[in-house]
Amino acid sequence: MTTRHVTLYHASPSRSSGVLVLLEALGADYALELLSLKDGDNLAPAYLALNPMGKVPAIVHDGVLVTEQVAVYQYLAELYPEAGLAPPVGDRLRGPFLRWLAFHGACFEPAMIDKAMKREPAPRGMSPYVDADTVLRVVEEQLQQGDYLLGERLSAADFLWGSALGWMSGFGLLQPGPATAAYIARMAAHPAVLRGKALDAGLAAG
Repeated sequence: MTTRHVTLYHASPSRSSGVLVLLEALGADYALELLSLKDGDNLAPAYLALNPMGKVPAIVHDGVLVTEQVAVYQYLAELYPEAGLAPPVGDRLRGPFLRWLAFHGACFEPAMIDKAMKREPAPRGMSPYVDADTVLRVVEEQLQQGDYLLGERLSAADFLWGSALGWMSGFGLLQPGPATAAYIARMAAHPAVLRGKALDAGLAAG
């Protein structure tokens, strides 16, 4: 019998913090395997055998390993369809949902790393994301159309983006436009986000 129990390999705080929030939002059955990035737990042989990249998040479900942030969000949202955070195949919002998940990993993250490292973007013909200003403008224009990336429908993509935009804004790597700033505040106030932050704070203190 297939179980829906999930193990999250988690470092507090890190990119896996957003996955912890998503698990809370899904009402998922999960356990945490805690790693200390400071102590190098993610580079220990036991973890590298699981994820050779030495990165978090990683999840294991029913013997299946899933790494890479975007894949983890999609996998979990579809594992718990009753939560309504992943439009199913045939839903008109399915394509936009996949678009915004992919846009995060393929465009937002590399563009923001360029910005953080003060690197010149690659020539437009070579770059899949053009540059950070273009990426952030596209996000701002999308968020002007509704409370969430899919308009008025909350999805797992919002937990990914809300976390990422909040972090980047907090570190001063972006100056959010009005719609993006309102979105960051809206997602920060979501009950699952508040629960996840409280859990993370307790783990960091421990």
